[in-house]
Amino acid sequence: MTMFLITFAAMAVVFLLMAVGVIFGRQAIKGTCGGLNGGNCICTQKCEKRLKAEAAAAQR
Repeated sequence: MTMFLITFAAMAVVFLLMAVGVIFGRQAIKGTCGGLNGGNCICTQKCEKRLKAEAAAAQR
């Protein structure tokens, strides 16, 4: 039983350290279109990905 508790505590510490690393290491969401505002695009020039998506939608 002692070995189980030691192993459980060690795993809990590892999970806690990984969680802290993810919380503090993650960068904010970036982008000119979409992002956190749900697609309110105020771009002056469309990117290649957006142009391809619009061309594909127009062909349908």
